[in-house]
Amino acid sequence: MKRNPRKRPAASSGFEISFPVRLNRFIARSGVCSRREADELIRDGKVKINDAVVTELGTKVDRNDKVVVGGSRLHIEQPLYVLLNKPRDTITTVSDEKDRRTVMDLVADERFTGKGMFPVGRLDRDTTGVLLLTNDGELAHRLMHPRWTVSKIYAVRSTRPVTMVDLEKLVKGVELDDGPAAALRAGYLGEGDKHVIALEIHEGRNHQVRRMMEAIGHTAASLDRIQFGGLNLRGLRRGKWRRLRPEEIRSLRRLVRL
Repeated sequence: MKRNPRKRPAASSGFEISFPVRLNRFIARSGVCSRREADELIRDGKVKINDAVVTELGTKVDRNDKVVVGGSRLHIEQPLYVLLNKPRDTITTVSDEKDRRTVMDLVADERFTGKGMFPVGRLDRDTTGVLLLTNDGELAHRLMHPRWTVSKIYAVRSTRPVTMVDLEKLVKGVELDDGPAAALRAGYLGEGDKHVIALEIHEGRNHQVRRMMEAIGHTAASLDRIQFGGLNLRGLRRGKWRRLRPEEIRSLRRLVRL
């Protein structure tokens, strides 16, 4: 009779939280806010552990402790990191009141059900390309915060040719209704087609790239994010997703000093 092979333990991503853990990190990993903001909540008496208000910074919590902020109990799930090649006509949100297709519909997988996954930042409904989804609130918060100047590169197709003067204007900076904005770099994406440029920015204001193009007299016919924080879509077809590799997760965390 053959023996049943010994089951090997499930592989670890290496990014799980080890308990006990500092309270501010627990709050940040749950996605509520940053560690610094969590410290403020603790000092202000807005955090409870097992129904008791806690104001001491450095307090640690165990796996079975009940942590409540603003009346809601916080939970930390095993960290998940998914890269999606977002297609057009898709809403970048967890759910939609008009029952339109969301990015979460594209990554529907029983392994992610109830794990608190959400998109990091927003892409317009018809903007395509790189989108990160995770339940790591601490990492997501930093990636979206202007302080960390995370690089975003877009391929922009204009309705008419873009001149070198136009590119220089984008790098020098243009005035938008919510303040000045400038590209870190701007250039032609391919040879011979001056309708398509690559634009690198560090901010993430609402409709920023489209508005920057309008500021120089152009209309973006299409917008595709081809890189975010070093992540790209090599080998990933539109509408498809994959889990991040451990080295990619480490790179993102180093980028925002986690």
